[in-house]
Amino acid sequence: MLFDTHVHLNADQFEDDLDEVIQRAKENNVEYMTVVGFDTKTIKKAMELAETHDFIYAAIGWHPVDAIDMTDEDLEWIEELAAHPKVVAIGETGLDYHWDKSPHDVQKEAFRKQIQLAKKVKLPIVIHNREATQDVVDILREENAEEVGGIMHCYSGSVEIAKQCIDLNFMISLGGPVTFKNAKKPKEVAEEIGLEHLLIETDAPYLAPHPNRGKRNEPAYVKLVAEQIAELKGISYEEVGKRTTENAKKIYQLK
Repeated sequence: MLFDTHVHLNADQFEDDLDEVIQRAKENNVEYMTVVGFDTKTIKKAMELAETHDFIYAAIGWHPVDAIDMTDEDLEWIEELAAHPKVVAIGETGLDYHWDKSPHDVQKEAFRKQIQLAKKVKLPIVIHNREATQDVVDILREENAEEVGGIMHCYSGSVEIAKQCIDLNFMISLGGPVTFKNAKKPKEVAEEIGLEHLLIETDAPYLAPHPNRGKRNEPAYVKLVAEQIAELKGISYEEVGKRTTENAKKIYQLK
């Protein structure tokens, strides 16, 4: 039993073969998925998928790269949708200093507003962080994000920062990079962070795990992530699947 906690089945890359992708996921023990919407188009598609499939849930928010495009009306719309029973989180939101579309101060304001919204609607937060770790952690602290907690999506930071995030009531989610030979930090996190704090994800269609690196990722490949974590921890693949699924259900408030 596997739970792909972060997947973009709403991406254009799956337009032509979505049914086959979902079928392959099921054949590889993926019993649950959370489809993440991060702008108007992808939020609408995430909601549609969650309403169509009983094993698919939606996380909805505004991506930091596009923070400059987010309006108060968008935020109100997300708040309205958050009442839907299949919506399990706010996000992905956070900070991305790699791309320069949205100024840092605009990103920070959008991030704070979404944390405040998550607290208002009592849902966990899915965090996107690229080259902005200290600012992300500082804002989570300042906004008391631990009240709802959440997920550090596709975590690539150090063990030390991971422990700070865990103290803030956040789960650490590992994706394809943990399988990359040169990915020292994700492997260290997999080895040293307790299984009770870990989740697995694909971030498909991005970041396909080895041996599919560079190809289109898909939720069936979350099995490769679970197998790598099991190998690094010296435990069974089944144990990783069972525990990370339990963790996902807990953070997403699912029975």
